[in-house]
Amino acid sequence: MIRSFYTTGTLLIAFSSEATALILFPALSLLSVGGILLILTNMQVGNLFGKHRSTIITLYNGAFDSSSAVFLIIKLLYEKDLKLSTMFFFISACSAWHLVRTFFLMPRHHIPYPLPPGYTYGLSCQRRSDSYRTYEEQRCPERSDEDEVPDSDALHADSVLGEEHLTTKVIAGKGNPGASSDSEKPAVIPFWSCVCSKLFFWHLVWLSVMQLRHYLFIGTLNPMLEQLAGQDPGLVSSYTNAFAFTQLCGVLCAPWNGLILDRHKRGKKKEGSSHGALDSLADLRSCVLSLAITVLQCVAFSICASIPVLPVQYATFILQVLSRSFLYGGNAAFLAVAFPLEHFGKLYGLVMGLSAVVALLQYPIFTLIKGPLKGDPFYVNIGFIVLMLLAFVSPLVVFLECKQQQKQQAALHNSDSPALTAGKSGLESSI
Repeated sequence: MIRSFYTTGTLLIAFSSEATALILFPALSLLSVGGILLILTNMQVGNLFGKHRSTIITLYNGAFDSSSAVFLIIKLLYEKDLKLSTMFFFISACSAWHLVRTFFLMPRHHIPYPLPPGYTYGLSCQRRSDSYRTYEEQRCPERSDEDEVPDSDALHADSVLGEEHLTTKVIAGKGNPGASSDSEKPAVIPFWSCVCSKLFFWHLVWLSVMQLRHYLFIGTLNPMLEQLAGQDPGLVSSYTNAFAFTQLCGVLCAPWNGLILDRHKRGKKKEGSSHGALDSLADLRSCVLSLAITVLQCVAFSICASIPVLPVQYATFILQVLSRSFLYGGNAAFLAVAFPLEHFGKLYGLVMGLSAVVALLQYPIFTLIKGPLKGDPFYVNIGFIVLMLLAFVSPLVVFLECKQQQKQQAALHNSDSPALTAGKSGLESSI
């Protein structure tokens, strides 16, 4: 279905002409829907790579972000008198590779996380998975089977909301003989509990504010370059090509965010192992640095965009692609870490849809720039620098949530300690 959307969209563009220009509207809609479904179904491949999971997720998002540079190639080839229909027929033919990959390599169902032992995938892959997670399980035979999570349909360890529900259930069950058996059952976290949480709300604000800033910059880029270049079309075209070329670097920049998440996560797990901290809290704490760095990058990009000097815009282009690659890769990685895996697709679609609704504010802002501001976006850029500070609330909320969960775990651990101490003193007195 996904490939049919994408292929139909490219074919409609290939068959379009001046007389049938209206078919470009459904064509671009099909491209948009097919593209977002393609990245959504492929991000679960990161589950196969265990401790490098965030790096793979951000790499996929970076490749998706860099795909816009394909139109730079189309633009340059079109200037060399290559027909537009020929190029889009070739893009449609390339869809055959995706079909082969889907039927012969991808699993039939979702990829669980953590991977169960002996997990296999693909039509002809009848062997143990070579994923990092499974490899680590082979190297650690002393690990008890009780610590293994057999399927992601149960409460997987990457959900801090799930840990919060489980902690509350265990505390409530103290003193009740029948509560222990119930607490061992996986807690089912409702979808709307995730949506109504403060983590999701402030993450939505974090994404919406910065995404609106990026859309506004792209929408006002050409008029801004014309104003700074003194209406020189050749100079504007060279800067436009430079901007399009930097979009190719998104696939190179996005994995940096994943490396920050994975390396910081492993450090937190080593630190937490001596204090009894949960792996899920270590995963979430690793997101704080990533979220904060993304906001700082967007603020730096907005400051450079506000400077009315043409050569400075090269730095703006670099910071823009760096911030954008961190933004979308960090968004997917955070949702995969902070919420139950069975809700990832729904939450990802919801947060992208709601942020797209917020992005509609760009049109009245365009009207404001063209009207009262007479084409000068300087004051709008200054306003967005101030508004960007609101995005810092998200990493702060995540940090405070981690502190709260850590205190709850410490309280639960301390409540078990007196019984052990009393048992030891009674044993010593009897001796």
